[in-house]
Amino acid sequence: MNNGVPGFAQAAIDSAQLRRLQKRLRKQVSWAIRDFNMIEDGDVVMVCVSGGKDSYTMLDILLQLKRAAPIKFDVVAVNLDQKQPGYPEDILPAYLNEQGIAHYILEKDTYSIVKSVVPEGKTYCSACSRLRRGSLYGFAKQIGATKIALGHHRDDMLATFFLNLFHGGALKSMPPKLLSDDKQNMLIRPLAYVEEKDIIEYARLKQFPIIPCNLCGSQTNLQRAIINDMLREWDNAHPQRLASIFKAMQNVAPSQLADRELFDFEGLTLARDDEERLFEGDNIQAGQTDSLAEIGLPVAPQSRTFNPKYADKPLANKTHANQPADESSKTLKKIPTINPVI
Repeated sequence: MNNGVPGFAQAAIDSAQLRRLQKRLRKQVSWAIRDFNMIEDGDVVMVCVSGGKDSYTMLDILLQLKRAAPIKFDVVAVNLDQKQPGYPEDILPAYLNEQGIAHYILEKDTYSIVKSVVPEGKTYCSACSRLRRGSLYGFAKQIGATKIALGHHRDDMLATFFLNLFHGGALKSMPPKLLSDDKQNMLIRPLAYVEEKDIIEYARLKQFPIIPCNLCGSQTNLQRAIINDMLREWDNAHPQRLASIFKAMQNVAPSQLADRELFDFEGLTLARDDEERLFEGDNIQAGQTDSLAEIGLPVAPQSRTFNPKYADKPLANKTHANQPADESSKTLKKIPTINPVI
């Protein structure tokens, strides 16, 4: 649908949009690669492609960066055909051959395995992911790939964060870079800084031959889908909220949380100096003075109305509008912040 715009004009508009979007995606992927040292000189990057918008976009952008990068690295696409019923086996190989992209198609009937081990009514995603991951990890080592690139984007990382927060009792997400538990493979997520809505638009403009996931995508009421809907609602109502949450994931303050493994709460000790700081206020009322004295606390602590130590510098004889000249020489007072957390 072109809303009445002539075909050639619409094509020109789409072309301009594609160039702008492509430039932004390349920049975001480049930043992620740089920030987390995802790709190094001499790497062989195994790009996992599923036929979805995310992996198509990741593969396309990485190939563009490969041509322009100051370092040399190679890219190979790998797809795992999991033998879902009705899966169009010819689409992805045809696209990869048409684009001249080196690739492997691995065939393994994980669909039947997932169906047999997952109870009726339960979601398949976890079991499917584990089986797929195990096969791809082993193949990466077999062919000598030094990095495994996965197509998870910023919104996937946010959704995983909230899934763990709401249902897993943990503050964790998908890291941009991860060493596998057995230390045999290095995983990278080059789309870590990319928003899903940009990927959707990029896939539309590039006209990627999208293959839907009929195994997981057909299930309803998935918790991840519910979280994704929540994130989309937030993004529509508060455009900067998701960016702020993602920034928070990169700006963790362990001392302001409650994980005893990350921060030594038990070892916290006071280091007070001898400087006395009087309460700044109008008055202090002490009650049950006998009890206070018994504890060893002062029964008549002193107070002061203002401590010039915490004052700003004088106004340097500058007069503000509607202000008497004799007031301009007074010192400005500011309220000292003792504990911003409280």
